[in-house]
Amino acid sequence: MSSSIFDRADGWMFNDALPFWNDVGVDRLYGGFVENLTLDGRDAGVSFKRTRVTCRQIYVFSHAAMLGWSDGRESIAHGLDHLIEKAWMGEGKGFARTLTRNGEVLDPTQDLYDHAFCLFAFSWAYRATNDAELIKWAHRTLDHIEQLLSHPSRLGYWHDADRKGWRLQNPHMHLLEASLVAHETMGEERFKELASRIANLFSQYFFDRERGVLPEFFTDDWSPAPGELGAVIEPGHQFEWAWILQNCSRLLTQDYATEIRSLFGFAEKFGVDHNTGVTYNAINNDGISLDRGSRTWPNTERIKAAVSLYELDGHDPTKIFKQSAGLLLDTYLNCQPAGAWVDHFDGNGRALSDFVPTSTLYHIFLAFAEMLRIGHLRGEYTGRGTFQN
Repeated sequence: MSSSIFDRADGWMFNDALPFWNDVGVDRLYGGFVENLTLDGRDAGVSFKRTRVTCRQIYVFSHAAMLGWSDGRESIAHGLDHLIEKAWMGEGKGFARTLTRNGEVLDPTQDLYDHAFCLFAFSWAYRATNDAELIKWAHRTLDHIEQLLSHPSRLGYWHDADRKGWRLQNPHMHLLEASLVAHETMGEERFKELASRIANLFSQYFFDRERGVLPEFFTDDWSPAPGELGAVIEPGHQFEWAWILQNCSRLLTQDYATEIRSLFGFAEKFGVDHNTGVTYNAINNDGISLDRGSRTWPNTERIKAAVSLYELDGHDPTKIFKQSAGLLLDTYLNCQPAGAWVDHFDGNGRALSDFVPTSTLYHIFLAFAEMLRIGHLRGEYTGRGTFQN
């Protein structure tokens, strides 16, 4: 395989995206990071900032630092200061869901998804900086999750402190992702135990073994939601879980091979247009397309799923790397200013986006970093030599 797809991804990450987002993406007036940009690369001036975006940008600059790009180290500290000084509401209150533009609490709802990304951010920032204070913040974050969001059944968590609506797999997925990074980085048994519990929750409740699918919405006892809602499948999440479960296999020494192959197989068969390489937004549990449009992130998750199949079975990732990364670089990321993206296309390939969501960079950066890591292991990419699990 030509190294061009690796070189192109490397160039976009380190020459385009990181310098761009370290410049226009950092809010040096009010703190934190810009929530959205206009399509021509200016601050869109929205009135809120989501905590999850702050956390995702801390991750990006931390991972970049681990890969030798040190220009964003000040942005790691900048993001952490904003997260701790502005988003943290105090013991028993946790992190706010959203802040105003100038850093005041806008929505104090304690959201599992946001807290999962707080744990993720603290873990990656510790990995990059070795600041022991971040271990304390990781534990403080998990303390809050356990105390305020634990479900009475002890089977997972409420998706937010309001405790209303369907139960959701998605925030649990990100909490698993974060707990694995925390365990690997900090060596704390507590995070390993959390990861094991969520992985087991997936195996016992989330995953439909008969069909090989992962529903999105559940009742209080983790039965799929009734009717059409319970049949909704997001191929991107199938791919994302495959990659996360492969990391579970590596770090928890548990066997998730069957689940990984099933998740990947169903999403690859029914959730991808193999002529264009597009990963659909949504299908149902019979494989029927519900939304043939595609945001950026489902395509990044297909790349990570290819990584998981390579590590599990030695399945050659070349085709998917070329197809999905090529699609991203040729279409979604092929815009000006360089380092930005068009985030959403409909089923006919027409652009739907009217802004650039900052939150998407986490997906792209992680997928490309994983692709480059595998390229390095296979001797197909001779660029940066610091890629590792």
